[in-house]
Amino acid sequence: MDAVLFDMDGTLVDSERVWGAALTELAVHAGGVLSERARLAMVGTSMPVSMEIFRADLGLPADRPEEPDVTWLVDRVLTLFAEGLVWRPGAAELLLAVRSAGIPTALVTSTGRRLAEVALQTIGAENFDVVVCGDEVAKPKPDPEPYLTAASLLGVPISRCVAVEDSPSGTASALAAGAAVLAVPAELELPPTDGVHLRSSLVGVDVAFLAELLTSRV
Repeated sequence: MDAVLFDMDGTLVDSERVWGAALTELAVHAGGVLSERARLAMVGTSMPVSMEIFRADLGLPADRPEEPDVTWLVDRVLTLFAEGLVWRPGAAELLLAVRSAGIPTALVTSTGRRLAEVALQTIGAENFDVVVCGDEVAKPKPDPEPYLTAASLLGVPISRCVAVEDSPSGTASALAAGAAVLAVPAELELPPTDGVHLRSSLVGVDVAFLAELLTSRV
């Protein structure tokens, strides 16, 4: 195993709920009510896709300027992130184990750089050799570009990497890139998928377990 590539929201930290709260507030600010269906549809998606879902759900004009809504949302999430994020069960222990073993790591998130930097105050910038954010790639998740970019920056073959994810969009991205994939659902159920190992949590997952994911697919 040459590297472990971690998603952030819903995988390492319980931040999807933060996004949900901020989006609900934004909907009220825009004069509507965000449905639970739409909120869940946004999990793991890029900001442009999330805003498309948001406008459609509230019945807002498709040509409604995106920038004011995005600015409001990002500012609100920044405030909530700065108050501190809660680790997902087993996530901090797994990250520490990987780092202690000297295995390179990357954070591969759909979240933009500005927000990711605040989140890293909780999860520790020193825990990652590379950080790839959603606003730094031409094609965000579910496209394979984010994971391929992370492997390239680390200088390792993606086929020797394990990706840890929680969402359909993220698992699709990592799988298409060619990584071994461990998926731990948070907000959304994940159907059984060839090449994706499902677990209910990261509790009990260690370096040996991750390495076995690569060995078992050969």
